[in-house]
Amino acid sequence: MVRPIFTSLLERAYEERGRNDLSDILGSIKNLGVDEETLKIADQLLNADAVDHAIQNNEGTLLVVVNSVCGCAAGNMRPGVKLSVTGENKPDHLTTVFAGVDGEAVAQARKYFLPYPPSSPSIALFKDGKLVHFLERHHIEGGTAEMIANNLAAAYKEFC
Repeated sequence: MVRPIFTSLLERAYEERGRNDLSDILGSIKNLGVDEETLKIADQLLNADAVDHAIQNNEGTLLVVVNSVCGCAAGNMRPGVKLSVTGENKPDHLTTVFAGVDGEAVAQARKYFLPYPPSSPSIALFKDGKLVHFLERHHIEGGTAEMIANNLAAAYKEFC
C-alpha cells in the first residue's frame, strides 16, 4: 500500500489518540519526527507489497529514504533530502519507509539494499529497479544537510 505520507500519518495518529482534535493529531505526527515539508514530497511505503511494487515497477529513478526518529534523521537527513531535490536533476519518484513504525516495509526495503547492512536512517537511489547509490547512517550522522544534499546531487547528476 502506498499513500501520501501525510494521509497515513494522520490516520495513524488519529487511531492512536482516538480524538478528533486536529492540533492534537498534528502534534502526534510531529512527535514521530516528520516535518511538514517532508510530508509534501514523499510517498510512504507501508508494507512489503508497496515496497516491491515501487522498486520492481519503477522505470527511471526512485529515491527510498529510510526515515527514523533519531536526531541525525531530523537534523541532517530530512533537510538534506529536501535540499537535494531542489536542483535540476532529481529522482522521478521519492518514497520513504519509517524505521520503528512500518517494520514490514523497512525489512522488505532492506532486502533491496544488499549488500549494505541494515541502517537507519539511510538513503537509496534506484535506477530502473537497480540500486545505484546508497548512503548509510555513518554517512549521515555527523554530516550536515548540505553535505548530504551535495552527495545526493552528484548521484542525481550521474543517474537522473
